[in-house]
Amino acid sequence: MTKDLAAFAAENGIKYFMISFTDLFGGQRAKLVPAQAISDMQEDGAGFAGFATYMDMTPAHPDMLALPDPDSVIQLPWKPEVAWVAANPVMEDKDVAQAPRNVLRRLIDEAAQEGMHVKTGIEAEFFLLTPDGRELSDEFDTAAKPCYDQQAVMRRYDVVREICDYMLELGWGPYQNDHEDANGQFEMNWEFDDALRTADKHSFFKFMTKSVAEKHGFRATFMPKPVEGLTGNGCHAHISVWDAPGDKSRANVFATDTGNGPAGELGLSEKGTYFLGGIMKHASALAAITNPTVNSYKRINAPRTISGATWAPNTVTWTGNNRTHMVRVPGPGRFELRLPDGAVNPYLLQAVIIAAGLSGVRSKADPGKRHDIDMYADGHKVRGAPKLPLNMLDALRTYDKDKELKTMMGEEFSKAYIKMKHEEWNSFITHFSQWERDHTLDI
Repeated sequence: MTKDLAAFAAENGIKYFMISFTDLFGGQRAKLVPAQAISDMQEDGAGFAGFATYMDMTPAHPDMLALPDPDSVIQLPWKPEVAWVAANPVMEDKDVAQAPRNVLRRLIDEAAQEGMHVKTGIEAEFFLLTPDGRELSDEFDTAAKPCYDQQAVMRRYDVVREICDYMLELGWGPYQNDHEDANGQFEMNWEFDDALRTADKHSFFKFMTKSVAEKHGFRATFMPKPVEGLTGNGCHAHISVWDAPGDKSRANVFATDTGNGPAGELGLSEKGTYFLGGIMKHASALAAITNPTVNSYKRINAPRTISGATWAPNTVTWTGNNRTHMVRVPGPGRFELRLPDGAVNPYLLQAVIIAAGLSGVRSKADPGKRHDIDMYADGHKVRGAPKLPLNMLDALRTYDKDKELKTMMGEEFSKAYIKMKHEEWNSFITHFSQWERDHTLDI
């Protein structure tokens, strides 16, 4: 039964609701609505001028109404008089086709019609910096190999504990927190869930992490490569497909013991292998979505970092339990996509995974040869595997050429996304940098 948000407010002492949607660039947009007005908003939506956000609209467009999805409502643990609720943008009584949450909802429905219910878990990495974003928040976090650093994680215990306590309170099932491979970098993991719920949690996690960091006088960033020479922020996705959504799930369609086809490599079923094949088939185009910023390509095409490894792919390859490839199959019934970075739009990440996977299942795509080598040491020995795009422009051009993936994601969305990302690229290349002055002024 759909929640009545007014009743939810009365039962939980809510004074305000944040009706929130995510624009094409992953920006989180919200209106703060008094609880007394939430019944009207639940029925009619909160009005936004789409042009004022990163949506492909003009000032002449009518109001874009954000209809709250009451099943997504979350009471802010650090400010319990406020509740956050994800919204689905509509305009003139129709879903806004370019809106990321709507793109994901449509693809979830499309996959469900074929008996496929995608569940994912994500690993959201972030840095804690000084408020101006120029320095690490911890001046003593200087180890050459800081991953799992016991002292460093405890120096930021108050931040990590507070976020983890909130996830426990929300019932997300957090199960481990650690200092990551870069100085000043952290990762917090919670249980996997249906794709839409994971996207909502991912979106809220970013908001929550930034809010808690600010409370403690720091700045949390999910920027792909915020510090030169250090490992970047990834956002690895663990993917499986089930026979039903939510608690109704009984059988993992990707596992080999469910009668979905002959046993494949590393415990993937036939359908799981085809789904992986779709990811491999569209990988270079996927990068336009999973690695959406100019800065993204300083992570996936980075030289070796101070710790000795980038932990990011640069070639379209897959493997078993080996973290140097784009896709890792750590065990039966699931695989890990290591391509996405911290800037990825939470809703478009899930949407493009489903789109590529569905394409693979429908075409019975072959994922190609499995490689078990160390790609960082011996990647040059791999023949025929595509290289990932070197920059955002290459990624956009590759996406634009992938007509099947564009159609799966939606023509209106794809047109809007490509247009606005080209505008972002043009803004970047017309910017004069200090590097240009340093290297060209005296020529």
